[in-house]
Amino acid sequence: MPLIALILLPFIGSLMAAVLPANARNTESTLAGLIALVCLVQAALFFPEIAHGGVLRQEIPWLPALGLNIVVRMDGFAWMFCMLVLGIGALVVLYARYYMSPADPVPRFFSFFLAFMGAMTGVVLSGNVIQLVFFWELTSLFSFLLIGYWHHRQDARRGARMALTVTGTGGLCMLAGMILLGHIVGSYDLDNILAAAQQVRDHALYVPTLLLILLGAFTKSAQFPFHFWLPHAMAAPTPVSAYLHSATMVKAGVFLLARLWPVLSGTDEWFWIVGGAGAATLLLGGYLAMFQHDLKGLLAYSTISHLGLITLLLGMNSPLAAVAAVFHIMNHATFKASLFMAAGIVDHESGTRDIRRLSGLRKMMPITATLACVASAAMAGVPLLNGFLSKEMFFAETVFVDAAHWLRIVLPVVATLAGIFSVAYSLRFTVDVFFGPKATDLPHKPHEPPHWMRVPVELLVLACLVVGVLPAWSVGPFLNAAATPVVGGTLPEFSLAVWHGVNTPLIMSFVALVGGIALYTALRLLRNNGSIDDAVPVLQHINGKRIFDNVLARISLLAKHLRRALTTHRLQWQMLWLVSIALLSGFMPLWIRGLDLGNRPPLPLSPAFLVLWVIGCLCALGAAWKAKYHRMASLIMLGGAGLCVVLTFLWFSAPDLALTQLVVEVVTTILILLGLRWLPKRDKNLRIPALSTELLARSRRLRDLLLALAAGGGMAWLAFAMMSRPFSQSTSTFFLERAVPEGGGSNVVNVMLVDFRGFDTFGEIVVLGVVALTVYALLRRFRPARETMDLPEQQRFLPGDLQTDLLNPRNASDTAVGYLMVPAVLVRLLLPFATLVAVYIFVRGHNEPGGGFVAGLVFSVALLLQYIISGTQWVEAHMPLFPRRWIAVGLLCALGTGLGAVYAGYPFLTSHTFHFTLPLVGEMHLASATFFDVGVFALVVGSVLLILTAIAHQSVRGHRYHARLMEEKEQAETEATIAALQEGVR
Repeated sequence: MPLIALILLPFIGSLMAAVLPANARNTESTLAGLIALVCLVQAALFFPEIAHGGVLRQEIPWLPALGLNIVVRMDGFAWMFCMLVLGIGALVVLYARYYMSPADPVPRFFSFFLAFMGAMTGVVLSGNVIQLVFFWELTSLFSFLLIGYWHHRQDARRGARMALTVTGTGGLCMLAGMILLGHIVGSYDLDNILAAAQQVRDHALYVPTLLLILLGAFTKSAQFPFHFWLPHAMAAPTPVSAYLHSATMVKAGVFLLARLWPVLSGTDEWFWIVGGAGAATLLLGGYLAMFQHDLKGLLAYSTISHLGLITLLLGMNSPLAAVAAVFHIMNHATFKASLFMAAGIVDHESGTRDIRRLSGLRKMMPITATLACVASAAMAGVPLLNGFLSKEMFFAETVFVDAAHWLRIVLPVVATLAGIFSVAYSLRFTVDVFFGPKATDLPHKPHEPPHWMRVPVELLVLACLVVGVLPAWSVGPFLNAAATPVVGGTLPEFSLAVWHGVNTPLIMSFVALVGGIALYTALRLLRNNGSIDDAVPVLQHINGKRIFDNVLARISLLAKHLRRALTTHRLQWQMLWLVSIALLSGFMPLWIRGLDLGNRPPLPLSPAFLVLWVIGCLCALGAAWKAKYHRMASLIMLGGAGLCVVLTFLWFSAPDLALTQLVVEVVTTILILLGLRWLPKRDKNLRIPALSTELLARSRRLRDLLLALAAGGGMAWLAFAMMSRPFSQSTSTFFLERAVPEGGGSNVVNVMLVDFRGFDTFGEIVVLGVVALTVYALLRRFRPARETMDLPEQQRFLPGDLQTDLLNPRNASDTAVGYLMVPAVLVRLLLPFATLVAVYIFVRGHNEPGGGFVAGLVFSVALLLQYIISGTQWVEAHMPLFPRRWIAVGLLCALGTGLGAVYAGYPFLTSHTFHFTLPLVGEMHLASATFFDVGVFALVVGSVLLILTAIAHQSVRGHRYHARLMEEKEQAETEATIAALQEGVR
C-alpha cells in the first residue's frame, strides 16, 4: 500500500460514512474502525524500513515549476505520531460506538471523525511545508465541526467558534512563516529545509520566520497566552475530547516544534520564547486544573500543563531534552486518552461530570475506578508507570540545563512545583470521585459500562503499566526511531532504566509526590470549610475567554464603523469605486515601468469594419442613454453592441470567441430580463427636480462619462500596444507549437482551457458552481414586492384552474396555449435539434471551434426556451432537470479526470490521447481532456439553469403565496357560511 493511502483512506471513509443511514450505528462504527485498523497495520509494517534512520518518500507531481509537489514522507518521528493518530483513533471509534446515543446523528459524527483523522495524518506525513499548512488548517476546520457536533447547545457553538478563530488565525500566521522559510532555503521540500539548518539560523529573516511559525504552534497546542480556547472545547462529545487531547489536534503544535527542532532551535530566541511559553503554560495549566469542578475541565487544564512541559523540553536547546519531549508525547497520549474515556464513562453512567456531586463510585464501578486510578497515577508521575519515566527525564534536564546560574535554580523549582500540581489534581480526579461515601443525588445510578466500551481504557492502561515496568524492552526501539529525526541524526546517550539510584531527579520526584499529597489535603480541607469558593484563587479576575470576547467585539465594532464609512447601498457608488481602483491598479505599474508601442506595421483600415464599430458605439451610447427610463430599449441596444463584438471576433479570425460571445449574449439577455422583472417602474414625470439637484446630477453623469472613457480608452490603448508588437514576442507561439503534439488537439483555445491551463479552468468552474449555489441559497428567502407579482394581461386568464396549478405543480396546465401555441410547438421541436447541435459542438471542440463551455451554453439556452414559452411549472412537471446534481456531476467528473492523471503518475489534469480503431469507422483518438470537458459542460448547464430558474421561481412562489391566501380566504368564508346556515337551522 502506498504511503498516500494512509491519508486518502480516512477521507474516503468519511464520504462513505456520510451517506450511511442514521440508524446504521454498527455499520458506521465498523467502517471507521476497519479503516483505522487497516491504516494502523500498514503503518506498523513500515517500521523495519525506518527503524534505523530510514526515510520513506512518495512524491506526486503537482506544480513542479513552483516546487509544489505532493510529497508524503515518513521517518521515525512521523511513524510514531502516525501510530498514535491511527491506534488511538481505532480505540476511540470502539469507545464511541457505545458512548454515542442512538438519537445522535451518528453518520455525521463518524464522517467528521474520519476526515479529522485523515487531516491529522496528512499533517504528520507531509513532506512539503505548504502541504503541511493545508492539512493543518483542515484539522482546525474538522475540529470545529467535531467540537460543535451538538450544535443545539450554545456552549458547543461558542467553543467551536473560539477554537476555529484562534487556531485558524495561528495557521494563517504559520503559512506566512512557512513561505518565509521556503524563501530562505529556496525550497518548500521538508528534506531540503531540514538540511539547511545553519542557513536558516544565520538568515536575517530568521526571527520573523520563527515568530510566525511559533504563533501557529502555540495557538494549536494551547500555549500561553493562547491556552484559553482549549477548556471551552470540552463541549465536544467525550470521544472527540479524548482524541483531540491525546493524539491529534493539540499535539499538532508540539509535533511542529519537534519536526522543525533541527532547523529552528539552538538560538537564544528559540530558548527564551519557546522555553518561556512552555514554563508559563506548565505552571498555569497545573494551577488552574486543581480548582476545576468538571472532570473534563480538570483534564483539559492538565493537558495544557503537560503540553507546556513538552514545549519547555523542546525549548531547552538540548538533544536529550528533545528525546524526553518525544518520550512524554508518547506517554501523555496513552494516559490522557484513557483518562478522558474514564471521565466519559463516569458521565455516561452517572449523568454528571461535576466532581462536587460525585463520590464513592469505586463501590459501584470498581473496574473503571481501578483503571482511572492507574491512569491518574501515570499522569502524576508515580513510579513503575510510564509518566514517571518521562517526568524523571524532564527533572534531570532542568537540573543539568546548560544555561545561566539563576536558571539552574529556577527551572528545577518550576519543574518540582509543576509536579506538585500534577499530583494534586490527579488525586482530585481519583479520590474525590471514586473514594468516600456513595453519592446519593446523581441523575442515574452508576454501574459498570458495557465491556467493549471499557476495553480501550484497559488497553491504554496496560500500555502505561508495561512501559513503566519494562521501558527498554517495550518502547526502547520505537523511542530511538522516533527521536533520531528530531535531534538531527545522532542520539545522545540515555537510559530507560526504572532505577538510576538516588539522585537529584529522584529527590525532586519524591518532593513532588509528598508535596502534591499535602497540597491536595490542604485544598480539600479548605474546600470543605468553605474557605475556597468556585473561583480560582489569585487568578479569578483573569479570564481568557472574556478577553477574547472583548477583543472580538472590538474588532467587530471597528469593522462595522469601517463598513458604514466605506460602503453604500447604491450600486452606482460601488461601481465607481470598483472601476476607479481597477483603473488605478492598471495604471500604476505602467506609469512606473512604462509600456512602449511595438513597431509592427498597422493593417489598412477597412470601411466595413469602421462602420461596424460606429454601429456598436452608437448602440452602446443609446443603451446608456435609455437605461434610466426605457430599460427594454436599452437592453435591445446593448444586445446590438454585443453582436458587434461577435462580428469583431469573427473579423479577427477568432470563431471560438465569437461563438462563446454569441451564446453568452443570449444567456445574459435572459438574465437581465429576469432581473428587470422585479424592478419597479420609473416615471420621469413623477417630480421635477430642483435646479441645483439637476446640476449635481449632470456633473455626476459627466464624471461617470469621463471615468468610462478613461477605462475604455486605457484598455483600447493597452490592446493596441500588445497587438502592435511582433508576433514572435508573444507567448501564443508556445501554445501554437505544442497544441497538437502535447495537447492532442488543433483547437488551441480549447487545448489551453482543458490541458495547459486546466487547473485554472477547474478553479473557474468551481467558482461558477459556488456562485450558482449562492444565488440559489440567497433567493430561497427572497420575496418580491406585491406590485411586481401581477401577471401580464394576456396571461391572467388561462384555461384550467390556475390557483390549483400554482398550489400543485404536478397538476400544472400547459401555459403554451392561445397566442403561445405556435412558439411552444416550435420550441419543443427545437429541443432535440439544439441538443444535437450541442453534442456536435462538444465533440468537435478539441480540433475545431467549440468545446464543453459553448456546448453547455447552447444546451442551456435550449432548455431556457422551454421555461420561457411553456412556463416553469409545466417544464418541471414534465422534464425534471435537477440543476444542483448537474453541478455536482460536473465537479466530480473534472476532479476525477485530474486525479486519474495523478494516479498514473503525472501532474494533476495532465492530458493523454488514446488511439483505437472502430469497425466501419476507422482509427479514432480520444483525449482524456474530453472527460474534463464533460465536467465543464455539466457544470455550465447546471449553473446557468440554477441561477436563472432561481430568479424565475420568485414569480411562482409569489403566485403560490397569494393563491394560498385566496384559497384560505375562500375556505374561511365557506366555513363561516356553513356555520351561519347551521345556526339558522337551530
